Amino acid sequence: MSNIKILPEILSNKIAAGEVVERPAAVVKELVENAIDAGSNRIIIEIEKGGRALIQVADNGIGMNYDDALLCIERYATSKISSDQDLFSIRTLGFRGEALPSIAAVSRFSLITRAKNAQAGTEIIIEGGKIKKISEVGAPIGTMVTVKHLFFNTPARRKFLKTISTEMSHIADTIAGMAMGWPAIQFMLHHNGKIIKNWPVASDSVERIADVLGTDLRKNLKKIEFDKSGISVTGWISSPRIIRSTSRGIYIYINGRAVRSKIIQHALFEGYSGRLIKNQFPVAVLFIKLPFDQVDVNVHPTKSEVRFLESQKVHDTISAGVSETLQAADQYQWPQNKSQNKTKLIISESLPDFSSRPNFNLSEKESPRNPKKITYDVPKFEPSKQRALWNKRHFDDLRIIGQLHHTYIVCESNEGLILIDQHAAHERILFEQLKHQSTSMEVRVQKLLIPETIDLGYREAQLLERLIPDLLSMGLEIEPFGGHTFAVKSIPALLSGRDVKSLVVEIIEKIAGLGVTKDLKKTIDPCLMLMACHGAIRAGQNLTIEEIKALIRQLDQCDNPSHCPHGRPTWISWPLKSLEKSFNRIV
Repeated sequence: MSNIKILPEILSNKIAAGEVVERPAAVVKELVENAIDAGSNRIIIEIEKGGRALIQVADNGIGMNYDDALLCIERYATSKISSDQDLFSIRTLGFRGEALPSIAAVSRFSLITRAKNAQAGTEIIIEGGKIKKISEVGAPIGTMVTVKHLFFNTPARRKFLKTISTEMSHIADTIAGMAMGWPAIQFMLHHNGKIIKNWPVASDSVERIADVLGTDLRKNLKKIEFDKSGISVTGWISSPRIIRSTSRGIYIYINGRAVRSKIIQHALFEGYSGRLIKNQFPVAVLFIKLPFDQVDVNVHPTKSEVRFLESQKVHDTISAGVSETLQAADQYQWPQNKSQNKTKLIISESLPDFSSRPNFNLSEKESPRNPKKITYDVPKFEPSKQRALWNKRHFDDLRIIGQLHHTYIVCESNEGLILIDQHAAHERILFEQLKHQSTSMEVRVQKLLIPETIDLGYREAQLLERLIPDLLSMGLEIEPFGGHTFAVKSIPALLSGRDVKSLVVEIIEKIAGLGVTKDLKKTIDPCLMLMACHGAIRAGQNLTIEEIKALIRQLDQCDNPSHCPHGRPTWISWPLKSLEKSFNRIV
């Protein structure tokens, strides 16, 4: 007897559903993609209990006649490809012919559709993959698919679903992403009978982007329009001043399809080169168009990943487009005199300012025709060899020399040269102060004369509502202000004068990435780190000697003065012996 068997159709459909229907949001994605392919300009999505009880997608597209309605529920039936050549030049969002039969195999499913030239509509009812009823019904032109009790016949899959709030957040994110990609279509999302979001038809992509991501973001978006070698890149990217702590604010569309792409993300980051530091992410909505036969969308069951025929060309085009856009919008006017770009050292009053002497030069004058190249041997910093400054640390005992590039505080110790990163040091100071106030429940707050309002997406709004009590314990008083808008009424006094909106958005994104846990410390500490980062003095900020002394004295009071909250060193040292070796004073 053979051990290999042909699987029954119903079982093979359930297996296919496991690939296509990962969770309710995946069902919504497949159904909305079909509605877009049908030429709809209005799509209404009804959800109950996060998609567990009901998912219904209705559109006003071209609809189907009776024969096509019967064929669409058969596996591998599609109107979108008919040959090998079509498979490698996909022009539609859906094409596999697996979605509807796969969904119908694991739910109580119904389809009502009517084509423009049909006198009546067609209704098909399926339960667990078995057709129960086919009939003619009165219906408007278009299609409505209803999915009830998802995974009712596959309890092992159903138990892996998350909470109603979590599943609904995934659905809202899915619709929001598709809404940005198709601004000419109205999307209306309901949950448990209430309108969650209504995105009307937008005349411009930036109108839809602002509607989805928040109107506060719009003034900081830069339009990108770039075309090279048959590849078009349009969309909107944020100013380097608007940063996120995760990549959740990056949306990529290839010929209208929302995708994930490491190649495109890398190209985006390369375009921002020199403007962002590690673990900083921009907000970007990129629409890339290229010939359909230059991109393979058939590499992932959910069609969320793509492969390019000439990936390097795509990468370089996007990188160049982003870079040129940022350069054109750059508001900084760098000095033309190259001598002004040399390392600048602000000398304290206790030393003579040699730079003011007209005849003082670090090197010989260079001939325009024969420039003399000067090289310097810089002592190598090895963090593993750094040790405590003193048995009992006293930063206040250091002799302050000045600032290097308005970023590093230059000091002298008995042992050599000390450099203090002013931002990292102040971050550590603020973090410990904020944490102490939060722990002791004695947070000093600053009431805002005019509350700051913040517009958020559905998922972010749901998360912020859960975080409000925790944030209040840290000095951030936030209240719902209607819909997905919130009002910030108070902030910690230590953060007075800082950008409140970007801080709150970063906190939400950080917690969304980490997940809300019952362990309050795991939620609070990341928030305090972000607060400290936003409140700390910046690299490039000029400090007076008095301000430097105050900073150093406060650093002395920290429990962990040698590292910022993220683990970066606040100071490094070059022993005098190492410097003398570099100048060949000793061997």
